[in-house]
Amino acid sequence: MKKTEQTLLKSEQVIPLFGHHLIRNVLMSDLLGKDHENILYWAGKGIARQYPKESLDDIIEFFSTVGWGELTLTKEKKDELILELISPFHREKVPVTYQLEAGFLAEQIENQKKHMTEAIVQEKKDKVLITLKWDLKDPI
Repeated sequence: MKKTEQTLLKSEQVIPLFGHHLIRNVLMSDLLGKDHENILYWAGKGIARQYPKESLDDIIEFFSTVGWGELTLTKEKKDELILELISPFHREKVPVTYQLEAGFLAEQIENQKKHMTEAIVQEKKDKVLITLKWDLKDPI
């Protein structure tokens, strides 16, 4: 981890949710247009490659640390995980796309399971469900 990132992790500075919303949802949507969600998914995968995590617990801690929300495992099968995300945006009922988080999770799980993995987002009233599915016949 770079020195700047270590410093930021130790900082007690809190960025208002509105500032995060302006960058993530307003600016990025304006810059990326109709491809906003697809690009955020791939950006999430890129972030995951820069910050690889060893376990699901490490991923859950990362989500908390970066302010993406509370992530919990709700179901696990041999080729699928279903995770529940309660984000700060959900708590405030702010509509956002969760493709950044989905891409991040897809890449992390792909690296951990060693199989091609994709993420599917389902938005519910008070939470987001992210299903991660990997193909046991398609190793990486």
